Amino acid sequence: MDLNPSADDVAFRDEVRSFVREKLPADISEAMLRQKKLSREQTVRWHKILYARGWGAPSWPVEYGGTGWTATQRLVFDDECAMAGAPRLIPFGHNMVAPVIMKFGNQWQKERFLPKILAMDEWWCQGYSEPGSGSDLASLKMTAVRGHDDQGDHYVVNGQKTWNTLGHFADWIFCLVRTSREAKQQEGISFLLIDMKSPGVTVRPIINMHDVHHVNEIFFDNVRVPAENLVGEENHGWTYAKYLLGHERSGFAQIGFHRRDLQRTKDIAKREMLNGKPLYDDPRFKAKIAQLEIKLQALEIMGLKLIWDQEQGALPGPEASIVKIFSTDLVQAIGELAMEAAGPYAQPYQPEAQYLDYAGEFAGPAYAAGLAATHFDNHKYTIFAGSNEIQRNIISKMILGL
Repeated sequence: MDLNPSADDVAFRDEVRSFVREKLPADISEAMLRQKKLSREQTVRWHKILYARGWGAPSWPVEYGGTGWTATQRLVFDDECAMAGAPRLIPFGHNMVAPVIMKFGNQWQKERFLPKILAMDEWWCQGYSEPGSGSDLASLKMTAVRGHDDQGDHYVVNGQKTWNTLGHFADWIFCLVRTSREAKQQEGISFLLIDMKSPGVTVRPIINMHDVHHVNEIFFDNVRVPAENLVGEENHGWTYAKYLLGHERSGFAQIGFHRRDLQRTKDIAKREMLNGKPLYDDPRFKAKIAQLEIKLQALEIMGLKLIWDQEQGALPGPEASIVKIFSTDLVQAIGELAMEAAGPYAQPYQPEAQYLDYAGEFAGPAYAAGLAATHFDNHKYTIFAGSNEIQRNIISKMILGL
């Protein structure tokens, strides 16, 4: 794997940069750069712009509508989009359920679901965690009982999923369900695709500490699901779940977004003053920046190697867990340093303490708006896709044999 950009890579960067500069809507980039949450419409609109250009699924094989880009080109694309303030592609359809359908789904499922995921005509969400079944996912209790009537084979699903991200926007949800209590925990789980408009599905919001509706709990009360929505074989869902989690953890590298946030931190430090000089000129602060830049470079190399391995046909392994730990720790470190740079204006995260009632404007400098809320929110990434503690257990077992 060659880490040096080729002439083609440089030309490709220019192409992506020009495209993003011309096509990225201003309202979307402004919201992203001001660290605001995007609406469903904004997210879908940007994805459809990419889809129209043929860039809707950079990580997919060409046969399913992917770009055929190299690992370096995918990194360049992420970089340019992030620095310009473009949102990342919603991962639940493109990077999670789609690879599972490609690998384990039947032909009907591929033809039915993949084109709509590619075009962002259907928004997907994830149904894994349950109350009491998070990191210990194999203990999940949501049941799916198979039956048959005059309308055909089906499952009746009952139970609850929690910490569901953006399920209030979703058209479909992929769920791990328990189809057997006779086998041991991992062997009694199946992978089911469920229409969110089905009778008996209820979405209830979970409002986070900075008053944002981002996650949900979802209840399933006698929800009827056609048996054709079962992916692969019944009671083999744990195998598909691990495959999906490997792809999810691979997607946590987010190198472009780290680079953008680190640049934002530098820009803040150049505006803030310390003893009559810009904070950025302080040797101690510069040393902290340098440490984060070194870690970001190491993450970039690991992320490229992970993508390159997968392009050669390797399945996501413990290396994905390493990238996930490294990346989620780095996002918190960058956020913490940005708050340090912004000083007291970065501290309050209650909206009523941040904004002037009479004007609706941020009480401090614009670059400090949203720093604290985003930093606190970013702590969730060390739990997503299996907590970092669980990832360390995976690494110790699969690499060190402990």
